[in-house]
Amino acid sequence: MKQLDSTDHQILHLLQKNAKFTIKEIATEMGMTTTPVYERIKRMEEHGYIQNYVALLDKHKLGLYLTVFCKVTLLDHSKAQMESFESQINTHQEIIECFQIAGDFDYLLKVVLKDMAAYQNFMVEKIANLPNVQKIQSSFVMNEVKCNTQLHF
Repeated sequence: MKQLDSTDHQILHLLQKNAKFTIKEIATEMGMTTTPVYERIKRMEEHGYIQNYVALLDKHKLGLYLTVFCKVTLLDHSKAQMESFESQINTHQEIIECFQIAGDFDYLLKVVLKDMAAYQNFMVEKIANLPNVQKIQSSFVMNEVKCNTQLHF
């Protein structure tokens, strides 16, 4: 696929702002007809620029009051052990993000649960029991100052 142009960028910004915008609404906003907007969106989907469309939920209204950043260090850093850990992490719905990082820890997990008791159970029963886990350090979010999913390019 050729490089994205300014029109593609504008479409992506509008979709990030509201994924429920219709093709017609995007075309109207941009002063275009619907066909080229549709074709551009389809092309960006096919080439992986647009990976998915999601609804952002209010976790507190859903009873999920605790967000924890959990840093994990592994004992063995072989490819097989790291792949095994990552595979296990992907089975836990409480973990909404996982990053392999450089520094004092190997992985940074973002975990969302209802309360401290749920996190204690999650840590003891799930994370601490994973093979190859050497060290875990948890940081508890007291206040979410900024949460934004929009990429700026």
